[in-house]
Amino acid sequence: MTFDKEYFNIGYLDRLSYGDTVIHRLDPRSKVIATMIFVITVISYGKYQVIPLIPFLLFPVLLMTLSDTPVMLIVKKMLVVSPFAVFIGVFNPVFDNRAVALSDTVYISAGWLSFLSILIKFALTISAALLLIATTSFPGVCNALRRLGVPSLFTSQLLFLYRYIFVLMEEAMRIVRAKDLKSFGSRGTGVKVFAGLIGVLFIRTIERASRIYNAMLSRGFDGKMKTMKKSRLGVADAAFLAAVLLMVYLFRAYDIAGFLGGIIKY
Repeated sequence: MTFDKEYFNIGYLDRLSYGDTVIHRLDPRSKVIATMIFVITVISYGKYQVIPLIPFLLFPVLLMTLSDTPVMLIVKKMLVVSPFAVFIGVFNPVFDNRAVALSDTVYISAGWLSFLSILIKFALTISAALLLIATTSFPGVCNALRRLGVPSLFTSQLLFLYRYIFVLMEEAMRIVRAKDLKSFGSRGTGVKVFAGLIGVLFIRTIERASRIYNAMLSRGFDGKMKTMKKSRLGVADAAFLAAVLLMVYLFRAYDIAGFLGGIIKY
C-alpha cells in the first residue's frame, strides 16, 4: 500500500460524518454520552465473563446499519490496532492455566477465557469509538466534549493534534517524493537515508509550527476553538439516549445471552 493511499485513508472516517442519516442528525453530545455509557459498561465486566458480552454486539451493529457505515471499513480499522489487544492478553493462557468448567463435560483454561474477554471488549469499544467518529467527525466529538464541560485546553489540543496530522503527512509526502525523484535503484533506501528524512521532517515541523502559532496570534486566537455549527438536544436525542440506557441496563442486569440460549435450545 502506497504512502499516498495511507494518507487519504486517514480522513475517510471524517468524510463519512457528512452523511444525512438518523444517526448523523443526532446532537454530538448525545452520541458522545451514549458511547461513553456503552464503553464503561462493557469494561465493567469481569475478566472471565465472555458470554454476557455477546449481546452488546447489537449496539455497533445497529449504529452501522442506521448510519450506512461500511462494515468492512470498521473491521479493517479494528484490525490495524488489534495487535495491541492481542499483545495484552496473549500470555494469559500461559500464566493462568486453571481449568474452568463450561458444562459437565467441557473444560477450558481460565487464561483462554480472559484472553477471549479482552478481544471481545476490544472489538466492542473500538468499534463504538470508530462509529462515533464516522457519524460525528473528530472536531464534532471535541466540540461536544467541550460543551459537556471538558476543559477547552484539552479539547483544543486534541483538535490541533488531529488537524496537523494531515499537515505533517503532506510535508512527509513531499519529502518522500523528492527522495524518490533524486534516487536510483537502492540508493534511496537504508537506515541512513531514513534517518536523514526524519531529521528534515523534524526541522520543517518546527518551522511550520512557529509560523502557524504566529499566524494564529495575529488573528486573535485566545485558546478557545469556536464553531459556527450550533446544535441543540431535542426529542430524538432524548429518545436515542433512553434507548441506549435501556439496552445497556437490560444487558447488564439480566442474563440475556442465557435467556436467548434457552429459547433456541427448546
